[in-house]
Amino acid sequence: MTTISKNILQTARELVNTCQDIIDIAIEHASSVTQGGRLIDDYQIHTERLSYLATQVRAAHELTSYAERLDNDGLTNELQHEYAYIYSAEVASTLRSQIDTAWDDFGLTAEHKAILDTSEFIGAMRDGLNESRIRTVGKTNIEAYGINTCELEDESASLIRDMTREFAKNEVMPLAQDIHRQNLLVPDSLINSFSEQGFWGSSIPVEYGGTGMGDLPMIIMTEELSAASLASAGSLTTRPEIISRALLAGGTEDQKEYWLPRIASGEEICAVAVTEPDTGSDVASLQCKAEPSERDGQKGWLINGSKAWSTFSGRASIIGLLARTGSASDGNRGLSLFIIPKESFFGEAWEYKNPQGGNLSGTANPTPGYRGMHSFTLTFEEFWVSHENLVGKDEGVGKGFFLQMGGFAAGRLQTGGRACGLAQAALEKACRYVQQRSQFGSLLKDFQLTQYKIGRIATLIAAGRQLTYAAARTFDTRAVEPAMAKLLTCDIAGEVSREAQLLHGGWGYSEEDEISRHVIDALVLPIFEGTKPILELRVIGRSLLSNR
Repeated sequence: MTTISKNILQTARELVNTCQDIIDIAIEHASSVTQGGRLIDDYQIHTERLSYLATQVRAAHELTSYAERLDNDGLTNELQHEYAYIYSAEVASTLRSQIDTAWDDFGLTAEHKAILDTSEFIGAMRDGLNESRIRTVGKTNIEAYGINTCELEDESASLIRDMTREFAKNEVMPLAQDIHRQNLLVPDSLINSFSEQGFWGSSIPVEYGGTGMGDLPMIIMTEELSAASLASAGSLTTRPEIISRALLAGGTEDQKEYWLPRIASGEEICAVAVTEPDTGSDVASLQCKAEPSERDGQKGWLINGSKAWSTFSGRASIIGLLARTGSASDGNRGLSLFIIPKESFFGEAWEYKNPQGGNLSGTANPTPGYRGMHSFTLTFEEFWVSHENLVGKDEGVGKGFFLQMGGFAAGRLQTGGRACGLAQAALEKACRYVQQRSQFGSLLKDFQLTQYKIGRIATLIAAGRQLTYAAARTFDTRAVEPAMAKLLTCDIAGEVSREAQLLHGGWGYSEEDEISRHVIDALVLPIFEGTKPILELRVIGRSLLSNR
């Protein structure tokens, strides 16, 4: 960076490019030190730090690119310029601070560090973080009640947003708070409405009965549903998304033709069973066993073992089960994916006696939030399933891990949409509240600190949203971008919901106020679809370091 442009969008781009140059050098150094990521566990702290910084820089790039594209299309949006500049400046400040804290780990020369110490760089960074600039963004959002009106570059995505937002307002919002406070299951009426809207089959091709809307419209749909309720709407389509992706990637044609239309129509309600009581993110260590077993001349498998945190598996009629078909020494290459049919149950404890032999029981795991579906610990006892239910049949033996990970990549992308939706709901709730609540003779909206906080969280949402949208536009199950989107947006949702709660004061802690639901629900986001440390080390970190 030699000079800083007077145009704030150009300045944002220059900040982003400088930060990216520094991150590239740091990644190259870390790749060398860790031998392409093979020694990553010897450098966990720095890998975590580097993964997060790389993700933030990528978000700044996508946010700035979005504003640039709007300009190029004649749709200049000054608010988006401000978002890009503020967030790029915040990322630049964070990067500079992290380098100062752990100088030796970044592999930078004095010349590299000098770039970050120029008066131009520091001046641009400070100007972007000027409190009056952020307060102005906050006032703009407050006046607009925080409503997301960002221009969508995909016509079908725009139509989906309008349709889903109206559906969420009329069908989901009236139910959401009662479902949360009373720990109710999602009612059949809402499940049926999802079927009518075609939400279940968003990623299923038309030829298999789905809508095939594409990844970006699917994310938009998820975002709008999650703004109404994370658990009882936004997350309903995650499990069919995961199973559908696995079937499309590795199922036989007969399996696709049989299962996908049933999933798309809502005839089959899906759950996923991967995690085990003693095995969390270390999927390669799963112990639930599936052994070959012939019954009445039919080839099949006998399943024994336990699973944990299987969301909606009581109500579900099929479960996507990852089980070990090889030896423990085979690691992830000894796992296979099964479609397990079962009856639907509505209680917090249930037992299914398989007509083909064996039992499956479930016990709900109590949680403080994310209510509407219940998550269960499952126990399989001598449970027999046909070979026809092994995804891919003969070709699918030992490929379950890779099929499941592809499904999880889609789940992570969707979680980016879920987190953006929850954060958006918290922002809108805060903007409404500060326009009504008075303290010390003034409305909250008129306080400088209120304006500043609203401006900053609105900026964070804008960054997370564009990172997620970019990942959706180029979605690839092996790409690192879905994991980046999930990592950043989940943290953003947590921060936004907490800041919104604080703006509510004591009422924000009341179960009667929906903001408390957003805070509680946000807590689960960094946990599922790969916990935050796992994403930073095993997914993002390994990807960054091995590609150098």
